[in-house]
Amino acid sequence: MPLLSSLRALNHEQRHTVLASFLGWTLDAFDYFLLTFVIVGVAHEFHTDNEAVTYGLFLTLAARPLGALIFGRLADRYGRRPILMLDVVLFSLFELATAFSTSLAMLLVLRCLFGVAMGGEWGIGASLAMESIPPKSRGVVSGLLQSGYPCGFFLAALANWLLVGTIGWRGLFVVGALPALLVLYIRRKVPESPVWQAGQHGLGRTDVWQAMRGHCKLFAYMVVLMCAFNAFSHGSQDMYHTFEEVNLHLPTGSGAAFLLVALLNLGALAGGLFFGAWSEKVGRRRAMIVAALLAIPVIPLWMHGGSLPLLGLGAFLIQAMVQGAWGVIPSHLNELSPDAVRGTLPGFAYQLGNLLAAGTATAQTWLAHRHGGDFAFAMSLWLAVVAVALAALVWLGPEARGVGFGQSGS
Repeated sequence: MPLLSSLRALNHEQRHTVLASFLGWTLDAFDYFLLTFVIVGVAHEFHTDNEAVTYGLFLTLAARPLGALIFGRLADRYGRRPILMLDVVLFSLFELATAFSTSLAMLLVLRCLFGVAMGGEWGIGASLAMESIPPKSRGVVSGLLQSGYPCGFFLAALANWLLVGTIGWRGLFVVGALPALLVLYIRRKVPESPVWQAGQHGLGRTDVWQAMRGHCKLFAYMVVLMCAFNAFSHGSQDMYHTFEEVNLHLPTGSGAAFLLVALLNLGALAGGLFFGAWSEKVGRRRAMIVAALLAIPVIPLWMHGGSLPLLGLGAFLIQAMVQGAWGVIPSHLNELSPDAVRGTLPGFAYQLGNLLAAGTATAQTWLAHRHGGDFAFAMSLWLAVVAVALAALVWLGPEARGVGFGQSGS
């Protein structure tokens, strides 16, 4: 299997680096998604409505570009490893503090601060991993890293299903502080990026704007591309719980609802690994285009399967394609980025694109309400249009598969 052979090609330290980066993104996503499962409970305790609590999700997303810029620049200047440890500690502390919120206002402020820390993790973890492994392993490792996001989603769903009835929503956020223990593993087992070490006397201290001279068009393209990618993933995920409740009439927390979410995330894991590895053979752009376009014929099964087994198959396949395209992104963005700003640029472009796509759920809700509350129609139309737009953007853009890091002189 490509995954096993690629991992076997890594030495002991490289495997630890990949594992730490994967766990960082998994646990970051776990902490983010916990709030999505307890919105009703939080609203009840603070005597407000669900919509007011959802501002916590918006503030987290809105703060992520700031975190990507701050922590990315720190990582370019002081190294990937120490800043990754700092970032993990901070998002874990803000998660823990959320458990002790005394008002909705306090909770919203803490979720905003959590968003700053969350915004820094992806870019630093991805650059640390990509700079530490052989070029031929980037595709497989890229898919593995991006699969951390659906893994975190699944773990949050599992924790909510098993624990919320016993420890409540505050207890879930206490559990969400456990990622801080990852720092001990990074400190003991994970070395600094060799590419950053080689350039720390020059590239690592270059001003971000100076380093970006001649690359502004590339940066703008990456932001637009990531806007499309985030509209693609959020368009298939964020309103899925609402679709289950409104269109499928499955109660929140029911076994059937959890099964569909589990299949959705298993599909995401399989797709990310497959297309990430495949991109090493056929190229980054071709793998992303194929995955995006293959999502379109799966849409009817995903939204209109008619039975639980068929809906489950549709959920699995749609996320295999959506996250399959996403599985190529860590390697693709890092390969396109200049050496001097690799800690900053991929994560900053990703999070700015995420900010631009933050209205996805609102747009889908508006579409659904215009069609009698039919979320199946809104989500189907959205995903089909975005899939075509995404494929076109990828086709028009550049590719740098296998480029040597630390050799560009950028």
